[in-house]
Parts: sequence; structure tokens; C-alpha cells
Amino acid sequence: MLNVALPKGRLGEKVYKMLERAGYSCEELMSDTRKLVFTDENSGVSYFWVKPTDVTVYVEHGVADIGVAGKDILAESGADVYELLDLKTGRCRMCVASVNGFREDMSRPLRVATKFPHVAEMHFAAKNRDIEVIKLYGSIELAPILGLSDVIVDIVETGSTLRENNMSVIEEIFPISARLIANKARFKFKREEIEACVERLKKELPDD
Repeated sequence: MLNVALPKGRLGEKVYKMLERAGYSCEELMSDTRKLVFTDENSGVSYFWVKPTDVTVYVEHGVADIGVAGKDILAESGADVYELLDLKTGRCRMCVASVNGFREDMSRPLRVATKFPHVAEMHFAAKNRDIEVIKLYGSIELAPILGLSDVIVDIVETGSTLRENNMSVIEEIFPISARLIANKARFKFKREEIEACVERLKKELPDD
């Protein structure tokens, strides 16, 4: 039995459809119910929905054998898990952005507003740039507009929100997509089952 942590929301539902086509169906999973754990003996799989940022926690602690998490969450959490497969869905970018015409003052630390402080710190440390992180939880774009920060580090999908607010991407940090991850100890014990799942999923990946 494979225990799978899926992120709640559109991404999780999209990945489940891939798993379903790969032979890991569980009809009850998509039903209107308040149940939290869904098991299908015939498919040999047990699913549970969790908050996207919690997937890595459940996998790292071995409650789930495998799970699905965005590259942004993996980078921010630093979770000690195996990254098995790029599922090529949920694609976007982690970027540095600011208001149009922004000019950086190198004589002081750069003020960075973000939901991803670890990602921001690692990125600018690699550039030997001192920063002041301002942790926010929503409407990140507002920070440089109102002068709270110089730049933002955030996820950019289409860039429409930036354009509508007279902002633009300064640089891309890394591309983001959903990744299949595994607990390291569970992978050793269930290697055959997990690798079979990976091979089946490879056949269901969207074309580049």
C-alpha cells in the first residue's frame, strides 16, 4: 500500500487525475465527503489531502511514502526528501521584481518583501548582497509600490498582476513545477512500488 499526500486545490486534483490514469484510482477521493483519508485496496493506494505547505512535512516524517509539492515549497522548506520526478504541471517562476524604473542603492541592504524568506536569503547570499527580509503573507506587490520594500521575491505565473501595477521582473531565480517526492527511509523499504509508480507516471506527463 502506497501512502500518498496530495496538496488540496487545483494542483492536487490535476495530479490525482494523472495518478488515476496511471492505475492508482480511488473513486471516493473526489466525492463530496468530509473524510480525510481515502484507501483503495484494489489500486493499493491510500490518499490524504493536506495543505500544500504541509506535504513536505508529512513526507519527511514518513507518514506519507510519497507526495506532491511545488518546487517553491521544496526550496523554502529545505525538506530532507528525495525528489523523484518533475510532473511538468503547475508551472510558474520564482522571481525578483520591483516597480518599473527601480534603481538599486548598493550603499545599504536591499529591502526584500516575500513569503519565501529562505529562498530570498539563499539567492542574495549567493550574490554577496546584504538584504533586509520583510515577511509578508499576501499582496506582496503592494510592498514596493508603497515603499515598504525595494523589491519582492515571489511566484510569477503570467506576470499580469505585475504589469497592471507598473512592475516587472528583474530576474528569474528558478522555474517552478510540481514534483513527486519520497521519504528517504520509505523509499528503501518500498523501492519497487515507488519506482513502479514513477515509471507509470512518466507515461502520463504532459508534453513539453
